[in-house]
Order: sequence, then C-alpha cells, then structure tokens
Amino acid sequence: MIRVVLADDQSLVRAGFALLLDSADGIEVVGEASNGGTAVAIARELRPDVVLMDLRMPDVDGLTATRLIAADPALGAVRVVVLTTYAEDENVFRALRAGAAGFLVKDIDPAELLRAVRVVSGGESLLSPAVTRAVIEGYVARRAGPAPAIPELAALTVREREVVGLVGRGLSNEEIAAELAVSPLTAKTHVSHAMGKLGARDRAQLVVVAYESGLVTPGTARP
Repeated sequence: MIRVVLADDQSLVRAGFALLLDSADGIEVVGEASNGGTAVAIARELRPDVVLMDLRMPDVDGLTATRLIAADPALGAVRVVVLTTYAEDENVFRALRAGAAGFLVKDIDPAELLRAVRVVSGGESLLSPAVTRAVIEGYVARRAGPAPAIPELAALTVREREVVGLVGRGLSNEEIAAELAVSPLTAKTHVSHAMGKLGARDRAQLVVVAYESGLVTPGTARP
C-alpha cells in the first residue's frame, strides 16, 4: 500500500485529491495538513511514502517544508512532490534543488496523478530529464546576476564535475561512458559519488546543480 500525505491550505483541494487517491488500488491517504509545519510533523510521525505538497501555504510554506523533510535523514525514504498552479513558478526550481522528486500542476489529469504517485513511491524521479531541464533553464534565464556559489562543488573531483555537467546536458550513464571513454560501471560510480557529495536525492538534483553552478548554460543541453 502506497501511503500518501496531502498538504494544501484549501480543504476542498485536499478533499478532491483524497477522494481520487483513496479510490485507487494500492494507494491510501494517511494524513492531511493545511500548512507546511503540520506536513513536516505528520511526515515525521507517519513516515509516508509520498507527500503531495502545495507550495503556497500560510505560516510555513511548502518550499520550507520540502527543505525540512529532505534534510532529515530519518525521512530519507519520504518522497515529496510539490503542487503548483503554474510550472513557471520559480519556487518549483527551488523545490527541486531542495530535494523534491518532481512537481505537478493542480489541474493534472486524474490518471496522471495516480501514475505520478506510483512512480515516485517506487523511488524514481517524477520528471523526465527534458521537462526538468525546461523548468531549470526557464528559471536560470530569468535570474539576474552571476551563478550562486555552491560550496559542495569543491568536494568533487575534476572528473566528477565533468560528469555532473554531462548529466545536466541530458546524457545517460551509457552515453557518459562513451563520452569519457570509460566503462558504464565507472560512469555510474562517478554519478553516484557526485550525488553523495552534493547530497542529491536523484539525477534531477544533479541537473539543478549543473545549471545553478554554471557547469551547463541554457541552450547547450540536448533537446
């Protein structure tokens, strides 16, 4: 059974999502929250598989709650999917950077919502690399000023930095191996080491770091 927590300040939205999720095979809503602080408390108490997290809530917003959940080692198995009214919200980028497994727009088709919950609960990143990069490129293109410093990059070897850039450009482990003339296992090891040093939960966070740090610039990734 996939256990889900709903976090949204609108009771009607929570009720609609809960009705849909509870009617699906193998999915159960185990908790609801009207703000991010309550969502974090429920996540710590119940350890759900998935938290559907509205970004804009009173008191503690969804972005802050996502950061708190992602930073808690005891909640490493909890996957957060942020809910937003429009994909261009810059907080979507920040949520991905903080450790969210993906995002959904609130007017999503019901069948897609159920598919997303099942995909995320299985430990996979919800967003396809192309969609992730589109969101990130849009944010980076609108951002004024130089790329922010990311201290964790200093812990990466030269080869690991190169690998993060290739992940950001959209290459798979096999394609990275071909690009660097190494074995696929070696490429996978470099990716895993980079994720560990950067505290990335999945490849989506590596893509974010690649763009945010300037290792990849908008328009240079594959379509």
